[in-house]
Amino acid sequence: MVKLLTQEEGEKAVKLAREAIETYLDERKVLHKRLEGVFAEKRGVFTTLTKHGNLRGCIGFPYPIKRLDEAIIESAIAAAVDDPRFDPVRLSEMDKIIVEVTVLTPPEKIDAKPKDLPQHVEIGRHGLIVKMGPFSGLLLPQVAVEYNMDSEEFLSETCMKAGLPPDCWLTGAEVYRFEGQIFKEKEPRGKIVEVDIKSCSF
Repeated sequence: MVKLLTQEEGEKAVKLAREAIETYLDERKVLHKRLEGVFAEKRGVFTTLTKHGNLRGCIGFPYPIKRLDEAIIESAIAAAVDDPRFDPVRLSEMDKIIVEVTVLTPPEKIDAKPKDLPQHVEIGRHGLIVKMGPFSGLLLPQVAVEYNMDSEEFLSETCMKAGLPPDCWLTGAEVYRFEGQIFKEKEPRGKIVEVDIKSCSF
C-alpha cells in the first residue's frame, strides 16, 4: 500500500511547485531543493495550473521514475512553460494562478474483458491511462468528476486524449488505472487544502 501524504507534506508539495515555477520564470534557473521523508521516494505526480477557473497548464510523470521532490519541480516548470496547449506562463500571472499537485499511485493494468472494463473504473477514485501501439493518453481522476462523466465516457475520453478512436478500449487497447491524492491552493498563494474528489465541485 502506497503511503498517503499528510496535510503538512501536501502543503510542502504545493509550495515547492510554486517556488519552482516562480524561480524559473524569474531567474531561468531550475530549483534544486531536496526534501526528506516521502519526498525522497519515487512517485508519479502531476502539477495543474488554473487561472480564473480555467486550465492554464498540466504536465506530469505518470510513473514513479523520479524522487517526488524532483518530479514536482520538473512537472511544475513544465506545466508553466511547456504545455503545448498554452502560451508559457508569465511571472506576472502567478498572482492569479492556483497551483495544484496530484501525487499518484503506481498505475496497474486492468485485467478484464474489454466490455467489463467500465465495472473496474470508479469515478472519483481512479485516473486512467490508455495505450495502443505508440499512442498513450492519461486523464487524472478529477477530470471525470469535473466533467460529470460515467466510466464508459471516461474510458472514451482517455482514448481520445491518446489520439485514438473513442472506442479503442473495446478494440484491444491496454487500460491502466491509478489513484491520486490532490492538494491545491484555495486561492493564489492562499491556504492549501486536500481535495476530496468525490465530494468536490471543480
